Parts: sequence; C-alpha cells; structure tokens
Amino acid sequence: MKESTPQPPEGTQHAHPTTAQWQHFLKHLYSLMDHFLKYLFIICNLVFTVMGLVVLGLGMWGLISKESFAQEKISSIGTDPMLIVMSLGFVLTMLCLSGCVGALRENCFLLKLFSFAVLTLIAVQVLLGILAYSMQGQIGGYLRSGMLAAMVRYQDDLDLRFITDEIQTNLQCCGADNYRDWEVNIYYNCSAPGVLACGVPATCCVDPLENGTVWNSQCGVGALMLDEFSAQSVIFLGGCLGGISRWIELHQTQIGIVSIVVVGVQILTLFVSTRLLESIQWHKAYT
Repeated sequence: MKESTPQPPEGTQHAHPTTAQWQHFLKHLYSLMDHFLKYLFIICNLVFTVMGLVVLGLGMWGLISKESFAQEKISSIGTDPMLIVMSLGFVLTMLCLSGCVGALRENCFLLKLFSFAVLTLIAVQVLLGILAYSMQGQIGGYLRSGMLAAMVRYQDDLDLRFITDEIQTNLQCCGADNYRDWEVNIYYNCSAPGVLACGVPATCCVDPLENGTVWNSQCGVGALMLDEFSAQSVIFLGGCLGGISRWIELHQTQIGIVSIVVVGVQILTLFVSTRLLESIQWHKAYT
C-alpha cells in the first residue's frame, strides 16, 4: 500500500500549491505536533510529580513515626532506609515539576535543566548496569554482608526487620546462607539471656500460623538447638541468598524487559523535552 501524501491547503486542489503555501501547511502540521507533545509532556510529568510527592510523604511519615528526628536518634538518621525513600521522592518531585513548569511556561532554562537531569540519569543507569555486569562475582558478597548487617539490627530497626521478614516469607528461606546465620543477632544467639535465645524469627517457620489463623510469633524459638533433620519440619533451612539467585534466574527475562522499557521511556522523554526546547527557541527567534 502506498503511503498517502499530505493534502495541500483547502482551495488549492485544482492548482499547483506555491512554495509559500506548502511552507505554511507544513508549519501548521508541526505546530499541531508541538502542541500535542507539549500537553502530553505536561500530563506525564504531573502524574510523576504526584508519584514523587507520595514517595516523599511516605519517607517523611516513616521517619516521623519512628521518631528518627529525636535527639537520641538524629546521629544515626543517615543510615535510615526511609531517608533514601524520602530523598528519591524529593528528587523525582523536583525533576518532574521542573519539566512540567518548563513546558507550561515555555521556560528554556527549566527544560534544559530537566533534559540535563534525565540525560545524567540515563548515563548513571547505563554505568551501573556495566558495573554490575563486570562485578557479578562480587555482588553475592555485598548482598551477604548487607543481609547479615540487617540481621544484626533486626530487633532495633523496624525498616530492616520489615525487609528481612518480607524476603524470608516470600522466598521461604532463613538467614543469609542458612538458618544458623541468626546466631549473629544478640537476641537469637544461644548465649543470650532472653526467651528468644537459640531461636529464629517467625518468618523462618514452615507454618507460622497456629490452627491456620493465629500468627505464632514463638514458632522459631529453640530452632537453633535442633539438628537439621529435626529443624526442617519447623523452619526453612536454606538461606535467602540462594533464593534471591533462583528468583533472578527465573525472572531475568521480565527484569530485562522492565529495564529496557524504563530506559526507553526516559529516552523518549528526553527526545520530547529537546523537541519542545527547539520549538520554543524557534518561535522566540522568528515571532
């Protein structure tokens, strides 16, 4: 099928259009395209601005609910995961808001700032991808260190406890390499004086629900005193690092698709912002 050619302006069907008429017609088409891109760009950035505000609010709520701004806790706020959430929300909000206002007000400075930030973000992601690929053998060690650190602070940090519990529940695992890793925690270590000594969290249990309805938080008590044969009917023996590796292998196609789509959207956004910037500069120069 042959591609349809643009029709000349109305009233010139039976006459050859002049160069000026064609230029006016094409200018009209480009103007419509620019308006469409402009408002699509504004709407998308508004949506992402709202998402950024939600993430920012969740981060603030997490810090306030844990009283992280209290005098005795303020010194360790730099390592609080909720601070990272709040920072990401703030950066996303400011970035998308600058793009939205820049397009709405046709502000070249804000659009240039937005384009530069998106270009930097794309470059950082590509560099992180290359770095992760080149350090595949070391990533496992970093994950192990991070999970052991989370297990050490399990009882003292609500965020780390939540993350650890989610990993152990969803992957049906216990500890980093195996269930005995929980001895690194001062409360679960067999030398501890409390009731949790020689135990593991309830999220390590094969069946943490008593009678199928009631959560039994003591189901892992004494599990570290059992041999593997006896313990396997009570808790999951395998560590979460192996579970994470298996999950990545099973979902590597989906992870790749999502990564490509995310970077693709960013590249498309960069293209649209650049196109809008060129259009604004052209109109300011010739109108």
